[in-house]
Amino acid sequence: MISFGLIGYGKIGERHAEHIAAHPGSVFYGVFDIKSNRNAIAKSTFPEVKMYSSQEEMLSDPAIDMIAICTPNGSHAAIAIAAMQAGKHVLVEKPMAIRKSDGERMIEESLKSGKSLFVVKQNRFNPPVQAVKELIDQDRLGKIYSVAVNCFWNRNEAYYKASDWKGKRDMDGGTLFTQFSHFIDVLYYLLGDMQILHAEMANVSHQGLIEFEDTGVVTFRMKESDAPGVLHYTTSAYRQNMEGSIIVFAEHATIKIGGQYLNTIDYQATNDFDIDGLSVEGKPNDYGTYQGSMSNHDKVIDNVVQCLEGKAEIMTNAHDGLKTVEIIESVYEIAHHHGFK
Repeated sequence: MISFGLIGYGKIGERHAEHIAAHPGSVFYGVFDIKSNRNAIAKSTFPEVKMYSSQEEMLSDPAIDMIAICTPNGSHAAIAIAAMQAGKHVLVEKPMAIRKSDGERMIEESLKSGKSLFVVKQNRFNPPVQAVKELIDQDRLGKIYSVAVNCFWNRNEAYYKASDWKGKRDMDGGTLFTQFSHFIDVLYYLLGDMQILHAEMANVSHQGLIEFEDTGVVTFRMKESDAPGVLHYTTSAYRQNMEGSIIVFAEHATIKIGGQYLNTIDYQATNDFDIDGLSVEGKPNDYGTYQGSMSNHDKVIDNVVQCLEGKAEIMTNAHDGLKTVEIIESVYEIAHHHGFK
């Protein structure tokens, strides 16, 4: 049995807790949140779980094997490094860090301590993503011609007002980190690395709420196939989430993985290998006023447990997590170069 300690009991921490507690191979052992009211909520839901008065107290408890980190983005690196130094394996929510240098330090500590470092990238498990990945791995699509990524979501004033860290550059990192890193990860998972060519950004509707962009248009080139691509993202869609999609144009197929969060095949034309019969039971993470990405955290927890027991390959290793951070950092550097502060 893998014994989990959870640091950060916010919305996503609740999701982790639910799946850790439900998994037959894991034990939800302890919780620590710097906000005492969050600890109280955890205790009322999971009365048998141990509460800690500090992060240090949790990390020094020999009963815990694995630390799940569900804190604000900017704090991930320091907590992960402290956990591995204390002899714990780590599962960190996306993004693993908001600076490439921090991600590299995390990987360095993992290698030094011999502790596993997992990054949550639950959208890799989405049935349409898995189906397209299989086609690409079998080379059914032929030459990749081009790719388009659309992320059209809404994050309103209430969303930012309800948080003491979202929208703050040093803890949030930016819209690509908090809202759309999954899309970049899935694109990397499917088609490999990319070179960022140009990036334009603006804060069109969230002045006074966020310290960075809410909208961006990015052009890039896939390194492996030399296919050009474009990413258009915004959190200023009117009133609601509209679309989260990746469209692949290839020699033997055009396929759009869509829905609001890469959960459906919206259209396809293929050379007799249409994707059908996909399971659609995956629902988004529902946070009341808005929806997040597809809720596959049960599969993430299962993969972590299976890996630590030597029964499965890691689904998202730390190097893949770092690659997403690297790509996003590159986008921001280029946008900055083009005048976006």
